[in-house]
Amino acid sequence: MSEQAVPNILEARHLSRHYSVSRGFLRGHATVKALNQVSFSLQPGKTLAVVGESGCGKSTLARQLTLIEEPSSGELLIDGINIASASREQLKALRPRVQMVFQNPYASLNPRKQVGVMLTEPLQLNTGMTAAEREAAARSMMQRVGLRPEHYHRYPHMFSGGQRQRIAVARAMMLKPEVVVADEPTSALDVSIQAQILNLFMDLQQELNTAYVFISHNLAVVEHIADDVMVMYFGSTVESGPKDVIFSRPLHPYTRALMSATPAIHKHDRQAKIKLVGELPSPLNPPTGCAFNTRCPHATEQCRSTVPELRPLEGRLIACHRIEEIHA
Repeated sequence: MSEQAVPNILEARHLSRHYSVSRGFLRGHATVKALNQVSFSLQPGKTLAVVGESGCGKSTLARQLTLIEEPSSGELLIDGINIASASREQLKALRPRVQMVFQNPYASLNPRKQVGVMLTEPLQLNTGMTAAEREAAARSMMQRVGLRPEHYHRYPHMFSGGQRQRIAVARAMMLKPEVVVADEPTSALDVSIQAQILNLFMDLQQELNTAYVFISHNLAVVEHIADDVMVMYFGSTVESGPKDVIFSRPLHPYTRALMSATPAIHKHDRQAKIKLVGELPSPLNPPTGCAFNTRCPHATEQCRSTVPELRPLEGRLIACHRIEEIHA
């Protein structure tokens, strides 16, 4: 008898976000495709890592998933409910289920509020708990994330960067969300503190069965924390699949270039550096065909004229016309 499939807690289907941007006086407007036809699914207790350069659409995706912005097209389902057709009451119930941890702990915390106030505020807005119950829940969460009882009445400026990010994590976890979107949550921290915060994320996931969408450009961090990896370029997915599959044999030229740029301590783990020529194309003047063709050493006329479909290959999804030929 086969095991019953675990339902997806979060699912994106061809999710897109486009912005209308002014070109200047008398030049009209242009449409910027910040997110273009992105699809994935996420199960409870799992971590999807979203990687790519700055400007690839990672943070735009985060704003869609946390309902800060509405998608231009496509579907976003939380607990099977499509947010595009959800009622106001359904959206109000869904918002607490997806929380966010921001990149900069120095900017994401209100400097005028004590830690206790920041932690109890979500409970005050979303639950019927008494003040005593809210304080008890906040103190319990502080203990979970490694903060001391005396920190309850202190202000953010009295903490280090690592402690502030612990506060931000505690705040995100107060409503026991099913999904946490973490947007570069360790990049603003000292290297010595990053591992502590990553381990905190993993401990809380094991304890609370929370699913993570972990946004990062640091592949060493991704390898440590992810179950699945989605590589984005210029707003689209170019390769996605299980972490072990992607890291053991990256196929897409862009993924291979990212992997080669990751520092490795041991000599046998080091890869030959693949240098990408040029920068990301302008969103106001996107290239035709494959968006990566302007930097890809394998690009042909087909790549410059036709957008590649995301298709299954060797245990992952990949968008490349020539991938079999390149790795023949």
